[in-house]
Amino acid sequence: QVQLVESGGGLVQPGGSLRLSCAASGNIFSIYHMGWYRQAPGKQRELVAIIDTGGSTNYADSVKGRFAISRDNAKNTVYLQMNSLKSEDTAVYYCNSKMSDARSRVLNDYWGQGTQVTVSS
Repeated sequence: QVQLVESGGGLVQPGGSLRLSCAASGNIFSIYHMGWYRQAPGKQRELVAIIDTGGSTNYADSVKGRFAISRDNAKNTVYLQMNSLKSEDTAVYYCNSKMSDARSRVLNDYWGQGTQVTVSS
């Protein structure tokens, strides 16, 4: 069974930093894009950052210059380095990836369970 497992959330003061990690595991055939979304209370889930297999990235305007997404293809892992955090970054952060498993080889969207990031003094 293919799955995504996130780690690295927590409580941080404004201006602080956190790094999120998300590892894909299971009987994986291929991984295409990997990315991070977030959902704040009462708001829709929104894209934060995404990275494709070649390393090209795209960011939400609200995080440009503060967040950096990267991936380690050998470890099937994507990271999100978050710097200069603001209270408005508080949300549940979800890892997302389009992957196929070795048995069906059908591409599907996979989501992690979510990790809470709280920015507060």
